Formats: sequence, structure tokens, C-alpha cells
Amino acid sequence: MDQQLGSLIAANVTFVGTHLALSHPLRRPLATALGEKGFLGLYSLVSLAALGWVTMAFRASGPGGDMLWDGQAALPWATASALALLAMVLLAGSFKGNPALPGAPAALARAEPLGVFAVTRHPMMWGFALWALAHILVSPSPRTLATAGGIGFLALVGAHLQDRKKEALMGADWQGWEAKTSYWPRWGRLAGVGAVPWLAGLALWLALTWAHVWLAYEAAGIWRWIG
Repeated sequence: MDQQLGSLIAANVTFVGTHLALSHPLRRPLATALGEKGFLGLYSLVSLAALGWVTMAFRASGPGGDMLWDGQAALPWATASALALLAMVLLAGSFKGNPALPGAPAALARAEPLGVFAVTRHPMMWGFALWALAHILVSPSPRTLATAGGIGFLALVGAHLQDRKKEALMGADWQGWEAKTSYWPRWGRLAGVGAVPWLAGLALWLALTWAHVWLAYEAAGIWRWIG
């Protein structure tokens, strides 16, 4: 393992580890000691510093080394593009009526799961996980596996830990929400999420894949084929 890849792995372990630690076992004692605003300030500072390290280490690691397979072929790109679109649909639909968001009222968990919540109770986290998988498919290099793999791990493990935290905070309301929803996505229900998440997700997908050529110096999505 070269020094740059080792630094990138360390950065991702730090980002994932501090996020999970501050979101779960350390949150209550630190919030008690620092106050809610003080804790949020510390959380933001640590997260930004760790993310900055990941970004710098990723760029320093160069083009990424040997690929595990040909991610530039048509099938990986088409699959990744579809996964990224699904990720944006889940993300777009996750901001309204989401009892998992910080400070959300317990009453939201007593509602019937509609839209993307009929697919999974963690649409935002699964959106990040699908985004990570899409990047691994098209760029299966050590640096992408380290970074996208870390983000996917954080999203899915974080969602599981979030269930435990919300059970403690909301009690029977969250347990009822768990009974009506699923951690694992029920993909067959995607067609029924409604027009707004699909349209908003499509708009996000088109915008982000269009900007990809400037952000990552490579065309993505439909722009790869239509320019």
C-alpha cells in the first residue's frame, strides 16, 4: 500500500468513525457538557475537518491505480446511471414528513408511510448508499473503494443505529413506524412514490450529472452519450 492510499484510508476511517461516535455514544454526554449549540458546533467542526482530509487525500491519491474491472464499459455506466437516479429520487422525497430527521416530532412516526417512505424508512441513507455503489461500479479503483465504500458503510450502519436511537427517543411511536416500514428497500413500491419525488429526483440527477464534468472531469449520466 502506498502512502497516499494509506492516508486516504485513514481519512475515511476518521470521517466515518467520528461521525458515528458523535452521532451516537458521545452525543448525549457532549451535549450535556457543551449544550446543544456547543455540541452542534463541535460536530460541524469535526465533520468538516474530516471531510476536508478525505477530499485532499482523495485528490492526492492520483487517478486511482488499477481497476478491478472495466467500469467504462456501457453496462456499468448504464447501471450506475440508473442507480444514481434512484438515489436522487429517494433523497428528494426524504425531506418532507421524515421522522428520522434531527428534531422531527414523534407525530410524524404515527402517520402512514407515503411516498419514498413506503419503499424504506431510511430513503436519505439509502440514497447515499446507492450513490456510493454507482461510483464503485464505474470506477472500481482502490481510492474509490475506500471513499465510496466508507460513505456507503456510514449510510447503512448509520441508518441501523438511527433506529436504535429513535426507539429510545420516541418509544412506541418509532416502534410503530418500524412496524409499518422497512429498513431494506421494497423496490416494487417505487412506482407509487408519486410524481414530485420522481420529478425532483430527475432534476437533481440531470443537474448533478451535468456538473460532473466540472466536478470530477468526466461526463456522467446521459451527458456521457449526448455531450
